[in-house]
Amino acid sequence: MKREFKIIFTAAILTLAVSCNSNEEPKTVSPETAANTGAGQSAVQDDQSAKNVVQVAVGSKDHTTLVTALKAADLVDALSNAGPFTVFAPTNAAFDKLPAGTVDGLLKPEKKDALTDILQYHVSVGVFKEDMLQDGQVIGQVNGGNISISKKDGKIMVNGTANVIAAIPASNGIVYVIDQVLLPPPAQK
Repeated sequence: MKREFKIIFTAAILTLAVSCNSNEEPKTVSPETAANTGAGQSAVQDDQSAKNVVQVAVGSKDHTTLVTALKAADLVDALSNAGPFTVFAPTNAAFDKLPAGTVDGLLKPEKKDALTDILQYHVSVGVFKEDMLQDGQVIGQVNGGNISISKKDGKIMVNGTANVIAAIPASNGIVYVIDQVLLPPPAQK
């Protein structure tokens, strides 16, 4: 019995030694490595798993303004975490509909709080799949505000103005592509 244990133990050590001496480059950065370098969840590289909500946006040529805004508001790591999230993602064309200078103004460091509020108004905690969305449904957003869903003839709208163009599943939630930027109602005093 003792001899069998020694053989198994020796085999395990040899296997470990051989695998540690492999010349193969790692394909991913572990969460521990990311944490030790001070980088957040967004620094973890994983080319094999499904994309998270941030990676979906980064991979879309129609969401470069949104990605720039997420970076300016320091929300990339938060939205790269496990979630689950429902993100209503305005396209570049949606941002272009805002009054001239609005986006540039919001990207300034002194406007970070306002930008964060707007971006968080586009995010819900939880996954609201298309078949779960109902006409008249009110959904709480991360910024503390609420959005309302309207559904007619299979078409989904948010706050009566933003049309849902597409729904893209992500590893940590779902991304709804929308054609308007959602602006939170003014804070009530």
